Amino acid sequence: MLNPDLDAALASTGPLAPTVARGLLDRGRELLDTGEPAQAAAYFQRVIGTNDAALTGEAWLGFGDALYRLDREPEALGAWESVTRLPETPSTYRAWRQIAGARVRSGDLAGATQAYREAERRAPAADRAEISGRLGWLAKEQGNSRAAGRYFARSRGDFGAIGLAMAILAVTVVVSLIALYQPDESLFDALALIRSGVVHGELWRLLSVTLLHASLIHLGLNMYALYLIGPVVERIWGSRMFGLFYVLTAIAASTTSIVFSPGPAVGASGAIFGLVGILIAGTRVHHPVLDQRARQIVPQLGFLVVINLVLGFSIGGIDNAAHIGGLIAGLWLGLVVPPGKVPTLRSAWQHPGGEPMTTSPLVIAAGILVLIAAILVGLSLAGVRL
Repeated sequence: MLNPDLDAALASTGPLAPTVARGLLDRGRELLDTGEPAQAAAYFQRVIGTNDAALTGEAWLGFGDALYRLDREPEALGAWESVTRLPETPSTYRAWRQIAGARVRSGDLAGATQAYREAERRAPAADRAEISGRLGWLAKEQGNSRAAGRYFARSRGDFGAIGLAMAILAVTVVVSLIALYQPDESLFDALALIRSGVVHGELWRLLSVTLLHASLIHLGLNMYALYLIGPVVERIWGSRMFGLFYVLTAIAASTTSIVFSPGPAVGASGAIFGLVGILIAGTRVHHPVLDQRARQIVPQLGFLVVINLVLGFSIGGIDNAAHIGGLIAGLWLGLVVPPGKVPTLRSAWQHPGGEPMTTSPLVIAAGILVLIAAILVGLSLAGVRL
């Protein structure tokens, strides 16, 4: 919609009243949002030089955005740099982010690192983890693994806490050792996955089975796998999502077990196969930026899954149904739930302004509900009355 006052101001020369300058800036943003960068550039350019540094900074920032959309990135970079030469304004932070993105696209990783450090100093709390992740990626690409580790730890909020994965490991070891060394088998009777118990309403067994193990070797192998894989999943998806993953894949594994396996079962391997499935699917679909530990583990997971399943079918007494159920549940969760604690190739550099591309929470919730529905169907098939 045309505004005669703004059009007259656009055609005029000389100082602008603050309210008129604000109107021109708002109109420029509207034109950018509707895909008219050439017209938007004229509105932003008219405000440049206004006595108010905040308005001039916003004008330079918008002018750079418009030039970028016109495929004039060198000129856009110059406009964004003009913002940083002004006194500090609300546009300074965004300008440094734009500069960092432009330098990444031109291959100037050292310059991008400097720009992101300037942005990090000014970033609101909600953006600091994301910027730390990008600094970690840049440090890794430049061969500075120590700095990359620090930045990635900062992006995850890792400050020496034990982590949920290690807490689950500790509880599992304690409960398993008590069960193995108690005089009777009362703890096994209470917590093991027994089909008749689940059918009669003892639903806790679907999850409590992960706390028991048949021998010290069984416990050691599973806990070593959890020690390697659990923290990787927790760092990429976050502690709360890790906890949800562990519970859902454990229950899915137990459900598959009582549908297809006749005997009682113990062990956390179904949930661990679930975590493996999450990493296999999640890293291939969402391409999260991995730290050194994850890069050493993830490429081997597919081979290890095949070996373990072959051994499971070759050796008696192994509940391969639980392994397959947990693995399938994990593959599904890794597909529908994108990483929430590290940048991905999709989010890190695609937007010049640095805005992360996110999956709708409704889509994630729908994917999780699909898995829960499948578990309920499986329990129904096993004869469990819910």
